[in-house]
Amino acid sequence: MRLFAAILLLLMAALFLAARQLETRNPAWGFLRAFAEAAMVGGLADWFAVTALFRHPLGLPIPHTAIIPENKDRIADTMAAFLKANFLTPQVVARRLQSLNVASAAGQYLANPRGGESRLSGGAASLIADVLESLDQEKLGGLAKAALRTRIERLALAPLLGNLLAAMIAEGRHMPLIESLIRRAAEALEANEALVRSIIQDRASTLMRWTGLDERLANGILDGLYKLLAETVVIEDHPLRRKIEESLEALAEALVHDPDMHARIETMKRDVLANPAFAAWLDGLWERGRAQLLRAVRSGGSEGGGQIGASLAELGRALQHDGRLQVLVNRFARRTLVGVATRYGGEIVRLVSETVRRWDARTVTDRIEGAVGRDLQFIRINGTLVGGLVGVAIHALDILL
Repeated sequence: MRLFAAILLLLMAALFLAARQLETRNPAWGFLRAFAEAAMVGGLADWFAVTALFRHPLGLPIPHTAIIPENKDRIADTMAAFLKANFLTPQVVARRLQSLNVASAAGQYLANPRGGESRLSGGAASLIADVLESLDQEKLGGLAKAALRTRIERLALAPLLGNLLAAMIAEGRHMPLIESLIRRAAEALEANEALVRSIIQDRASTLMRWTGLDERLANGILDGLYKLLAETVVIEDHPLRRKIEESLEALAEALVHDPDMHARIETMKRDVLANPAFAAWLDGLWERGRAQLLRAVRSGGSEGGGQIGASLAELGRALQHDGRLQVLVNRFARRTLVGVATRYGGEIVRLVSETVRRWDARTVTDRIEGAVGRDLQFIRINGTLVGGLVGVAIHALDILL
């Protein structure tokens, strides 16, 4: 486009020279000369204006040229301020998220089956299913449940749990557990918000209720709790998160080395094993496991990653169709993201500003010119043509007057 605009300008110069020679023979050629002359003026003026944005025209240090390279840092700060004022304020984030159904989108993603698994051949799957169904279910189930109960009774549960917890902490796999606990605490607080407000207002003095300070106090406490929980989820080194981690580390240590803890866990285990509900749970576990195994071998598996994929798909369907669950998830997501914008919005825009500041002037010029340069060359072309038309109009007025 730059080459086309330059060729058009040269064409106007050639037309001007030709029309000037022909005008002596016929005055009508004066219109062409006026068009070409004004077109050259318009094209050169717009060339100067476009070039002055990115560099000094002809390399001359003319004042108020090379505007973008000379003001690179100011442009970076302006971009950052624009981003913060229009995109990363809590009000803008909350208003934008108000119209988004985050829960439904997540549910659609989870419920959508992706890929598939290799299936057993029909004959092999049918054979395995026939074998499972031909066995005596009472005897087979009794053997399986008795074996499981015996293994649990012999298992030193406390050290096992302690080592598992210590390994999770060492590998950082306890963080999802902490975040899940915090989110559940937020959901419990949200579900019982009216009860918390009622408790605070009931314990407020008559003067506070009369002046409306009890409502403000309740709002302040709830907002503080929501902010604390949101920040604990977002900030990796938050004091509350660290306190939970320390408690988990202490629990893991006690489970491995504390004899009193061992005794308490063993007592709890014996109580659970002696409870009739545990026997019913074993019966249900066996029946569900057998039924799932039969379904798996007869169908050759299921899409979406087997049982995990099926569970995620079920969660996705719940997020898509359970309105109450959507409200809870969307509200928590909105409050969490507003908290992120409040705490980290300044750092995000500072990253933008510092990144642009680190670019050299040529990099900034090339990137901006590469993004909008084609349209800028149209300015030169339009300036050439519009200037020519204005020249014709002026020439016509000059003749008429």
